[in-house]
Amino acid sequence: MNLPNHFELLKIDGQARRGRLTTPHGIVQTPAFMPVGTAGAMKGMHWREVRDAGAGIVLGNTYHLMLRPGAERIAALGGLQKFTGWNGPMLTDSGGFQVMSLSELRKVTEKAVTFRSHIDGAKVELSPERSIEVQRLIGSDIAMQMDECVRLPAARADIERAMQLSLRWGERSKGAFESAPDGYMLFGIVQGGDVPELRHASARGLVETGFHGYAIGGLAVGEPQAVMLAMIEETAPLLPQDRPRYLMGVGTPEDLLEAVARGIDMFDCVMPTRNGRHGMAFTRFGQINLRNARHADDPRPLDEESSWPATRDYSRAYLHHLVRSGETLGAMLLSEINIAYYQHLMAGMREAIGNGSFEAFQKQTRAGWARGDIAVR
Repeated sequence: MNLPNHFELLKIDGQARRGRLTTPHGIVQTPAFMPVGTAGAMKGMHWREVRDAGAGIVLGNTYHLMLRPGAERIAALGGLQKFTGWNGPMLTDSGGFQVMSLSELRKVTEKAVTFRSHIDGAKVELSPERSIEVQRLIGSDIAMQMDECVRLPAARADIERAMQLSLRWGERSKGAFESAPDGYMLFGIVQGGDVPELRHASARGLVETGFHGYAIGGLAVGEPQAVMLAMIEETAPLLPQDRPRYLMGVGTPEDLLEAVARGIDMFDCVMPTRNGRHGMAFTRFGQINLRNARHADDPRPLDEESSWPATRDYSRAYLHHLVRSGETLGAMLLSEINIAYYQHLMAGMREAIGNGSFEAFQKQTRAGWARGDIAVR
């Protein structure tokens, strides 16, 4: 049985899609990039800056939040939006990614995943039912089904086992979600690694189960970009046209551009803030490493035409100084610069799809990256 639809497809340009997703905490314009606030905080940024940069939705992590401060505590304090001060839409992952990333601390069975907490070593069981319960207690607008993700490359037998388990967990997740209030959503997650027929089987099984939206998981986990894009091409056409499509854990600006061109609506990734903490800036002239000595005497801003103050008003020399000195301000400024660029890129794609010029936008964006930052001299 399909669930109610809260997504409106507004325009299609080629395969690129412009849409609007209505959630209990507001409307999300798509294509959308979700900054990652793993433990209910954006590393190096205030929620106000995230909002001002243009983010319409953010992501929280079920596994980390259930361990600390705890789902029941968050619920008692009014839910994650009230607890954090982020009053907009929020998506929470299921905790399933930790099945892969914490492989030395877990055991997978049909019933659940048993973890050893990375905080204190305590034994924690996370089943599809408990994952949904945690996400409901947290109060996220969009919950994700429990799944198992396999790092690539992997043997086909391992990929197929995880995919089939994820399908069964998807059915259980949906059963646990049925009591959720109207307007809240549950997304299914397509698995199948880099094997097209397994992706097909997963997508068809999830569509038969029926979800508010569909995610493509298990990519950007070690495979080349060409493989990731091929799996999107294999999967996206099998998903309902009138439901949102979410590519999990992706990616670089180029990844976003390529994936939107293949029909993806939503993304998340830690890259903007993580790279910012390591001295890397994303701009319309490509990625710039502020650790490089060539910036030490450069009075230019990263982009004098940017609408984001930190991108426009601080010199490269100063940003270089902050990064090389290990000043916290350097990581903070570059994190907000990167989030602002990602949101600027998504807004540009939305506008281009809306007026039917997405192909031209792609060419213009790629030309800026290819020229590099020397273009602003």
